[in-house]
Amino acid sequence: MEKTYTRPKSLQPLQSGFCPGCLHGTASKIISEVIDELQQAHNALLVLPVGCATMGLLYWKVDMIGSAHGRAPAVATGAKRSHPSSLVFTYQGDGDLAAIGLGEILSAANRGENITVVFANNSTYGMTGGQMAPTTLVGQKSTTSPSGRNAETEGHPIPMCELIKELKSPAFVARYALDTPQNIRKARAGIKKAFSYQLEEKGFSFVELLTNCPTNWGLTPLQSLEYMQNHTIPNYPLGVFKDKEAKE
Repeated sequence: MEKTYTRPKSLQPLQSGFCPGCLHGTASKIISEVIDELQQAHNALLVLPVGCATMGLLYWKVDMIGSAHGRAPAVATGAKRSHPSSLVFTYQGDGDLAAIGLGEILSAANRGENITVVFANNSTYGMTGGQMAPTTLVGQKSTTSPSGRNAETEGHPIPMCELIKELKSPAFVARYALDTPQNIRKARAGIKKAFSYQLEEKGFSFVELLTNCPTNWGLTPLQSLEYMQNHTIPNYPLGVFKDKEAKE
């Protein structure tokens, strides 16, 4: 029998420890597939922050650096400037990137650092107890907004792609969802373009992945996908927001 699929070589041969139905595992897999396809496993450097993304330290089979909460773009900047030929990327959650790390990500994007940021947006603080995050939807319940987020008192969710695309320096800014096989394939292609742009020295790239958190959302894995389709995606439209190399 012909083998049609194997585990990416840039992932450790370990069982995932993410919660059942969590899409962090899917994100890790497609990123690893792209690294292998581009033959960059020996050259990749992943910077991980604090949060569920930190569990990647157990699973990736590439060089990694652990950074302080929200500071992954700053650490990645130093790594890339010190070793420009490396494929340097961060993998960050919304609590990390859009809250304590908001200044870091906007500054790195504004400088046009030649790094890639992969942003997993599940609209909650996943690891620390399901508190309201900057990306939590209006009306979405959390441990710190049990009645649902109120825009009048907590403000509206922060759309990171829409913010970053307004800066002059970024080369590629896009948002994808991991809710269906078709959308996962699109996300994989977007990650490949972002990595390729970095290797071609075209500048800063930002890829947002809409994900889920069945545990903190209080839903089954299937229900969490339906929630994404009915609520998350309508509030965070998918698509490419900026591509400096796109033909007019």
